[in-house]
Amino acid sequence: MTAPRSLKQVQENISSGEYTLPELIDFYLNQIEKQKNLNVFLEVWSKEAREKATIIQQKLKDGTAGRLAGMVIGLKDNIVYKGHKVSASSKILEGFESLFSATVVERLLAEDALFIGRLNCDEFAMGSSNENSAFGPVKNPLDPSRVPGGSSGGSAASVAGDMCLASLGSDTGGSIRQPASFCGVVGLKPTYGRISRHGLIAYASSMDQIGPFTHTVADAALLLEVMAGKDEYDNTASSTPVDTYTSFLPQANKRIAVIKECLDAEGIDPEVKATFDKYIDQLKSSGHEIKFVSFPYLDELVPCYNVLSNAEASSNLSRFDGMRYGYRSANSEDVPTTYSKSRSEGFGKEVKRRIMLGTFVLSTGYYEAYYSKAQKVRRLIQNKTNEILADCDFILTPTSPHTAFKFGENSHDPVAMYLEDIYTVQANLAGIPGVSLPLFAHSNGLPFGLQLMSAKFKEKELLSFSNELMEGR
Repeated sequence: MTAPRSLKQVQENISSGEYTLPELIDFYLNQIEKQKNLNVFLEVWSKEAREKATIIQQKLKDGTAGRLAGMVIGLKDNIVYKGHKVSASSKILEGFESLFSATVVERLLAEDALFIGRLNCDEFAMGSSNENSAFGPVKNPLDPSRVPGGSSGGSAASVAGDMCLASLGSDTGGSIRQPASFCGVVGLKPTYGRISRHGLIAYASSMDQIGPFTHTVADAALLLEVMAGKDEYDNTASSTPVDTYTSFLPQANKRIAVIKECLDAEGIDPEVKATFDKYIDQLKSSGHEIKFVSFPYLDELVPCYNVLSNAEASSNLSRFDGMRYGYRSANSEDVPTTYSKSRSEGFGKEVKRRIMLGTFVLSTGYYEAYYSKAQKVRRLIQNKTNEILADCDFILTPTSPHTAFKFGENSHDPVAMYLEDIYTVQANLAGIPGVSLPLFAHSNGLPFGLQLMSAKFKEKELLSFSNELMEGR
């Protein structure tokens, strides 16, 4: 069997009798087994997947199946699924089983999507390489000596390695788009509040957003259409009407902003820059208007993001205390040591670093100097981004300054790792949607992505134009 590239292809192949859904599940399970050295899945729900595939196959035969029948999905290990383990790839949640399902899980299941397993990620979604998992790093299926990106590295690798048709990740500062670029797949971060965060283990609540990894823009659009919309369990989920994202708009010439500082940034791979310069010329030749704009806050993006996200992480992760669920230290002597030792032993190095930094910037005497100032900088970033998008349809940048790097290359330097988010974090701070499209290949044989961002709740326009670019590659 050849790995399918889209849900449309799967449904056509099942309809024609080329294979059944249970046979497709067996194909993916074999792919997972063959590539288990990549450490992509923390848990594979083989028995459950086969049983559900049989039920959905019958529904397809009867004509009663949902829109996502045949969509086999991997689930990032920070999105809960009732009756299934979830750990955020951390020791602190050892043995924990969820008592409810995330809103996105319920909405996908209602349309007959099928979940095949739980995907490795950076611990509590903190990282840009998937080297921070308590269960070991994920390897890039395109080159196992290199990282898949993070924090949703397992989600990107599972699709790139044909272990499932699509996957879900979360994006707080680029954790969907950067691994999508490194692994050569489509990665979509919707507008903040477009998809409910109910059932997503929180990292930074003002920036976290769930989104899909797919091979095609059409599949990303369909998954967004099913998952989006208001939710009584999440008061930050927007009540803005959900568009028919799968009905792509006819494309006229667009006005596209290119941020000069991104292409002139120190550290950008010369081949990435040259490729983008050439592609921008192609867009001009196609009739699109290119407007080079200045974004004076590029160097402030990552520091602002880290102050705010770490502060929110310090608050959100205080609930993991070794008292009520998850890991509890066997070396505890009393209540204070139960807290201190359970958290010290249960959290990994990077998570503890971010908790401590977050606690510091929220502490008396430093709140105004760091946290309050970062909020003001965030407002400047939002205002400037909105100003650019009031004049242009999209903002275009590379997704990352380079292709996937080798294991250990940045892990000794936390600042270098944080700078991996330099092009992606703008969308999270501004609350706008962004997508990484796998349009380019480097001479080193690895892919790298183009990032498009649009104004809030303009996913229909963003996905329509993205589809045109993908079809024209």
